[in-house]
Amino acid sequence: MSELALYVLVTLVKIVVLVGVLLGVGAYLTWFERKLAGHIQARMGPKLVGPFGLLQPLADGIKLLTKEAIIPRGADKPVYYLAIVMALAPSLLIFSVIPFGPSFKLFGHEIKPIVADVNIALLIVFAMGSLAVYGTIFSGWASNSKYAFIGSLRKSAVIIGYEVVLGFAALGPLLLAGTLSTTGIVQAQIEKGTWFIVYQPVAFILFLFCMLAESGRVPFDIQEAEAELVTGYNVEYGGMKFGVFPLAEWYLNVMALSMVAVILFFGGWHGPNILGPISPYFWFLAKTFALVFFILWLHWTLPRFQAKDITEIAWKYMLPIALLNVVATALLKYFGLF
Repeated sequence: MSELALYVLVTLVKIVVLVGVLLGVGAYLTWFERKLAGHIQARMGPKLVGPFGLLQPLADGIKLLTKEAIIPRGADKPVYYLAIVMALAPSLLIFSVIPFGPSFKLFGHEIKPIVADVNIALLIVFAMGSLAVYGTIFSGWASNSKYAFIGSLRKSAVIIGYEVVLGFAALGPLLLAGTLSTTGIVQAQIEKGTWFIVYQPVAFILFLFCMLAESGRVPFDIQEAEAELVTGYNVEYGGMKFGVFPLAEWYLNVMALSMVAVILFFGGWHGPNILGPISPYFWFLAKTFALVFFILWLHWTLPRFQAKDITEIAWKYMLPIALLNVVATALLKYFGLF
């Protein structure tokens, strides 16, 4: 087998495995969140379908698949269906540039646990994060519903502000690493022997707030405010079409941005060698799970902000702080203090 054919085969296997695992984990994050919310609110959460309710995601999936598909009268059908693709595809594509660990040998060939190891990986992350909002915008427009349309406009306002802050928050670690490659950023922290969270605590706090805003999590979920918008932008979607939006936004986006945060601030797969060859993969997943757990915890703890407060926080407070952090990092890097 030629090198090109082997490369294509390995890449296809990576894609199939990654997509299959992500969709399965995304489905079971719904179970985990409902269990977590139950314990926070002094109740049990899912417990009837399977042991400890573990088959609840499967039951939910069957229910959504068997529901009647109803499309609103006056809906723009091509855009209505395109919105589903635009919500899910960018979320999945972010994972293509996530390195889950160091490379390893298999049958004499070097295998990298990343689908696309490119030197502009962070640009792809930001590009896909910006594209994901089109799923929300298209769904609000195509549904021919005022509630869906208002929800999509709110989401657009949030993304415009927090996407800018997110980019500037990530610039600090990028200046320290000197590369846009996700693998290179991890290697830079390993070589320095220090995670970038030590040098960039302010950038991490800003990045964390932007993660909540990008994924539509409390306190930034104004696009889905049930009391005002009846779930907002996806109110006119039913069955599995309805299920795709929370899967993409609430779970896949949360996982993807948590992994990016681990790469930028927490050394990626770097950690003590306690489990032998699988230690790097364990540490990467453990750090990611800790961030996901924290985000879900916040969701069931904090109240929802008002729309005007969310945009003001981004433009009046977070953006100036992010700019000051970038300038300070650049100066300290120039004078050799980092």
